[in-house]
Amino acid sequence: MKYCAFLRGVNVKGTNMKMADVCQVFKGVGMKEVVSILASGNIVFSSERSADELKVILEKAMSDHFSYEAFLFIKSHQETETFWNSIPFEKNEGLHIYGFVGMSGVENVLMEEFKKAAQAENEKAEIVNDIFYWQVPKGNTLDSSFGKVLGKKSLKDQMTSRNVNTFEKILKKME
Repeated sequence: MKYCAFLRGVNVKGTNMKMADVCQVFKGVGMKEVVSILASGNIVFSSERSADELKVILEKAMSDHFSYEAFLFIKSHQETETFWNSIPFEKNEGLHIYGFVGMSGVENVLMEEFKKAAQAENEKAEIVNDIFYWQVPKGNTLDSSFGKVLGKKSLKDQMTSRNVNTFEKILKKME
């Protein structure tokens, strides 16, 4: 089965790694057809194991190899297609749209946090197919009230986000 591993916190805040090295770690624990997409920690691969088994194996291998506490989220080809096909917002050159990959139920936690945060003009959030999507004006991602919430330690093992354009690139590699 084809999967994508979405790694959290890669190449930010001192956690630097080359994607070629990450791919070698995946191959070293038996993953096949391993390829990276962008430098933000998106690894497409094949395995006969379940996503739950893979999460445990790959988090341990990544943590051991890179000496950091690895968090990653494994999604099948079909689940990744759902991320792409469920985007609720129209593309707009002045806006970024993010999809959040994470633990079951994290979309509700994110929506609660979004509702509590001050929003910029055109900043929106929506849950579609249990996926949290966030639209934010370009240049405001890290400075927005909600953007600051995303760095909370209590959320780091719960989710990661990707610009929705990344899902399109990942899907092309999964085919």
